[in-house]
Amino acid sequence: MSSRTVIRGGLVITASDEIHADVLIEDGRIAALAASGTSAAEAWSAERTIDATGKYVIPGGVDAHTHMELPFGGTFASDTFETGTRAAAWGGTTTIVDFAVQSVGHSLREGLDAWHAKAEGNCAIDYGFHMIVSDVNQDTLKEMDLLVEEGVTSFKQFMAYPGVFYSDDGQILRAMQRSAENGGLIMMHAENGIAIDVLVEQALARGETDPRYHGEVRKALLEAEATHRAIKLAQVAGAPLYVVHVSAMEAVAELARARDEGLNVFGETCPQYLFLSTDNLAEPDFEGSKYVCSTPLRPKEHQAKLWQGLRTNDLQVVSTDHCPFCFVGQKELGRGDFSKIPNGLPGVENRMDLLHQAVVDGHISRRRWIEIACATPARMFGMYPKKGTIAPGADADVVIYDPHAEQIISAETHHMNVDYSAYEGKRLTGRVETVLSRGELVITEREYTGHAGHGTYTPRSTCQYLN
Repeated sequence: MSSRTVIRGGLVITASDEIHADVLIEDGRIAALAASGTSAAEAWSAERTIDATGKYVIPGGVDAHTHMELPFGGTFASDTFETGTRAAAWGGTTTIVDFAVQSVGHSLREGLDAWHAKAEGNCAIDYGFHMIVSDVNQDTLKEMDLLVEEGVTSFKQFMAYPGVFYSDDGQILRAMQRSAENGGLIMMHAENGIAIDVLVEQALARGETDPRYHGEVRKALLEAEATHRAIKLAQVAGAPLYVVHVSAMEAVAELARARDEGLNVFGETCPQYLFLSTDNLAEPDFEGSKYVCSTPLRPKEHQAKLWQGLRTNDLQVVSTDHCPFCFVGQKELGRGDFSKIPNGLPGVENRMDLLHQAVVDGHISRRRWIEIACATPARMFGMYPKKGTIAPGADADVVIYDPHAEQIISAETHHMNVDYSAYEGKRLTGRVETVLSRGELVITEREYTGHAGHGTYTPRSTCQYLN
């Protein structure tokens, strides 16, 4: 049985075009586009018609950096794959790429299998995996080749968190050399974790225990230094590099310099660095703990350089690094010692709306919004044009977006499984109205109509930006 849906009367926005067009969906894919009101569009018949008059019709968001159920700091991220993907759908995101974790002493395969088991049958939207490589050895390097062949084409390493995820420069170089051969993409958490640990120890010895000191010890210069070092190691290996959650203007400068030299170096930032700052970390009564993440929030003056980087394409992607921990019982683990506060913020539900607000505020154009939130992450991680655009043959991951609706972000109304919002009380213009995932209605006029298990695992090809 063929199923057909027509979306009529909306402004279709992709990374490259804005056109008033009707969209025909057939059997879970985009079948055709035709200018609204033309005989071609009028001739379409379908079981379901969605009126998008006065609305935007955009591709579903691709969030290439989430941590559902991540074990960290003696606890677990509070969103499961079920609650987290449902919240993502509410926010107009129809694909996530989460991080499977290799534990030290275990194989990549064991980590990947464990994450498949967490996600399978539980997701409301489609998902893929990156692989966190915590233990580089000859077996790991061979496994990287196998994972690339089966569609896990990106590997994350950490210059931070000694004793947990940390890799030294030699391990990083070996993994980069391997990815240069197998086509994989190394994703780097670029902070000098060895130096940061010294500063943490010294701060605590001085009695500086409040959340704001988390930001003060994780210095922007140590993000910039690590970013520079990662770029040079990648250059030595002849490998591409993707730097995650860039927060400091000095790190943006390192990326810009590398890109000006023609290197395959890419950068991602997150909404928290664009909209929040060290002012939040300094909130009294331990409220600042809600904003503890790494890389940390920076002083407000960094925001302008991040927006500039997004406009000039020195930063290409906005992902969330969604890693929620409840204030009660989880963030509170760090009362009296900021280094014990679980690192991470909730945000998977807010990204598309916050970036639309950036359009309203004049930071970026509508097409750039779709580019950094949908098309580029899909291309970067080998899912385009199946994901990230509205074009014949693409998966029918489509959002009907009301650009005029107003909303106030609040933990009382969000759908993430966490007891606070990082953006509590923020007023936004624009809101998701209806969401389709592979042609199925997941959000219908602001009602959840999806279900756990609709989302399927998406194997990925290699990065589509390499010279």
